[in-house]
Amino acid sequence: VQLQASGGGLVQAGGSLRLSCVVSTGISNLNYMGWYRQAPGKQRELAATIPGGGTRATYADSVKGRFTISKDIARNTVYLQMNSLKPEDTAVYYCTVARYEGWGPLKDYWGQGTLVTVSS
Repeated sequence: VQLQASGGGLVQAGGSLRLSCVVSTGISNLNYMGWYRQAPGKQRELAATIPGGGTRATYADSVKGRFTISKDIARNTVYLQMNSLKPEDTAVYYCTVARYEGWGPLKDYWGQGTLVTVSS
């Protein structure tokens, strides 16, 4: 499974960006899809997830109410709409998907990351 993330860039505080992640396989059968982020000098942290076969999203408290994760099954694409951006949202954002393969454990795949920089 390959993931191609895009949409990062430089934006002023209060602005918006939409990240996209194109997945090389059908997404409706995936266990879940998500976006993580890693700020300079910090550990990677979860931003949002959404199940492949459902719509119930989960969010980190730090982004709740500002970020929205969504998916387009026809395009095999996961989105992260980010509004009211803050300087502390500055990070490399990674998309990830996970699925079971055969009888093995849940296996995850990661995209290459896209940099989001929010200026104050």
